[in-house]
Amino acid sequence: MLITGAGRGLGRELARQYLQLGWHVIACSRTQPSDGNEEGMEIQPLDVADPASISDLGARLAGRPLDVLINNAGVRSRVAGLDRFEPDEFLDVLATNTLGPVLMARAVRANLRLGRNRVVANIGSRAGSMAEGLLDDDDDDYAYRCSKAALNMATVQLAHDLETDSITVLSLHPGWVRTDMGGEEAILPIEDSARALRAIIAAAKPECSGSFRAFDGRQVAW
Repeated sequence: MLITGAGRGLGRELARQYLQLGWHVIACSRTQPSDGNEEGMEIQPLDVADPASISDLGARLAGRPLDVLINNAGVRSRVAGLDRFEPDEFLDVLATNTLGPVLMARAVRANLRLGRNRVVANIGSRAGSMAEGLLDDDDDDYAYRCSKAALNMATVQLAHDLETDSITVLSLHPGWVRTDMGGEEAILPIEDSARALRAIIAAAKPECSGSFRAFDGRQVAW
């Protein structure tokens, strides 16, 4: 089990919960967790916005079986809005939220082939849904929305390409979660979101590959 963006927030909570259930967790992040390392958790340095960092991680993990990859690492724009976003920052968000998960799947594909469950879970967002993204949601972070919409297409493409390896690929909306990114007004406790996502991942079947699911199991429209 490998989780990106596991230094804080949802990734950190997912890592904790899986560890408590007896999984061997490879927790990847750019920096060490501020609250220290959980006993038994394997910490690996990783910057998903840096292709070389991803490649180095793949080399370090060569030959090790991997059951589940959770592409959780994500960022938002510092300043949102059509008139205010910076092009370079827009591309930085895409590098982390879209390109990073694709490169991660490629880097550990051989490890997943050696695993049993063989699931790639991309933590997406309803904000990237063409049909539902603007419903009761007035966020105007262009980079974040576009990166998550692109991640949905990457999920479908990966599902197609990894089918021959019996690897199931999902795009998962975690809900509006109380984290640094979600903010204090968010309605979903982080523990509940992580628990719900784990249940979806555990129940994932090949026929679900390429689907877009919310934390409550509902299928989100593209």
